[in-house]
Amino acid sequence: MKLLPVRRLGRALAPVLLIFACSSAAQAQLRLPGGLPTLPALPTQLPGRAIDRLADAPVPSLRRQTVQALLREHADLLEADPAGEPVLRGELLLVSPSPALLAAARAEGFAVLRDEPLPGLDDLRSVVLQAPRGRSTADALAWLRAQDPALAADFNHVYTRSGDAGPSAAPPGAAGLAPTAATSAAGTGRVGLIDSGVDSRHPALRAAPVRRWGCDGAEIGSPHGTAVASLLVGQDSAFAGALPGATLHAADVYCGQAVGGSAERIAQALAWMARERVAVVNVSLVGPANRLLDQAVHALAARGHLVVAAVGNDGPAAPPLYPAACADAVGVTGVNARRRVLPEAAQGPQVAFAAPGAELAAAGPGGEGYTVVRGTSFAAPLVAGLLAARLPAPEPAAARAAVQALAHDALDLGASGRDPVFGWGLVAEARRVAPEQVHARLPR
Repeated sequence: MKLLPVRRLGRALAPVLLIFACSSAAQAQLRLPGGLPTLPALPTQLPGRAIDRLADAPVPSLRRQTVQALLREHADLLEADPAGEPVLRGELLLVSPSPALLAAARAEGFAVLRDEPLPGLDDLRSVVLQAPRGRSTADALAWLRAQDPALAADFNHVYTRSGDAGPSAAPPGAAGLAPTAATSAAGTGRVGLIDSGVDSRHPALRAAPVRRWGCDGAEIGSPHGTAVASLLVGQDSAFAGALPGATLHAADVYCGQAVGGSAERIAQALAWMARERVAVVNVSLVGPANRLLDQAVHALAARGHLVVAAVGNDGPAAPPLYPAACADAVGVTGVNARRRVLPEAAQGPQVAFAAPGAELAAAGPGGEGYTVVRGTSFAAPLVAGLLAARLPAPEPAAARAAVQALAHDALDLGASGRDPVFGWGLVAEARRVAPEQVHARLPR
């Protein structure tokens, strides 16, 4: 294993932070939140040796199945864009349109559904239009773009989770799960999370103050959001996340709805992080390129924040997923306990780091116990926590230095230097909490 040479960092790190337009649509992913039938999961809830034997097994394409089910179950609210991605039916998402463009759209029969500034993101404005009656959403978008070729207009895409938080791996009241005296005081630092809801009742999250955004302040816990949050800031007698006890700024962009997670809501959550000056934000959600999302990520990064995002689980040959594939994001892949990249993990220039993404424990659903998780969703928060410890406040030069320092500490597992499989290499290996460490009982 090689450490990344310091002399290469200044030149080679530039691709992490350069600006380019997000492009390409996603093709496959894992489960979405709430309301959908359970789809076949990757066979992760097995003893370690069995998981190792599956390292090179073919990866099923689950996101397409999930998206099709989502579109079937919620046809009144969702439709597919030309690439087959789920979008909010009849909605067009515009970035800071001119008054003249909006007047022309109204005259054409468009209705303004929402018009909201995004304070903190370079004065960006998000405007959602309803397509005219009798006109398809795709045709309506084409008309808008024809009126102003410089207009940033897109569908209001829906984004999905990038990993699977399985059933609870430890029964309520299992030994070793009660917080110790050492966990009663909150840790230092803070970090952001844009995901589904976080269940703060879980023992691993009781030591972490949580500031919430979305859902009118209501706490609507979900398995995915809770598991990711525990890997960020969790602390328990036998469990610790990457930044134990730190203040968690949690933005819930789903609010318990199967059709949540829109590009509009994610951009609004990023604006909240900017106003709160949360330096590092974890996004374990994936989907296609979107013009508002791209501009929001770029605006946040330009202020010195770091957006850490899961690269997705579509397999190494799949098109890149976003926001991880935006140049201003720090993309994270996952490895198993033997330092082998997950066969379902995406590969490409968007990969900046690798971290544990399988055979690790995280907070389970229902406010009790732990679960065995797998996916790039759960590698990303480990990297975000390490970066948040190095970047207490947003500042462009400090953000670059934090990424550079973490790259220097990474174990180079692939080709020398940054490569499309492991990025700069493996970090956060010491943060892996094996299921047996929390007395986890794997399902039979």
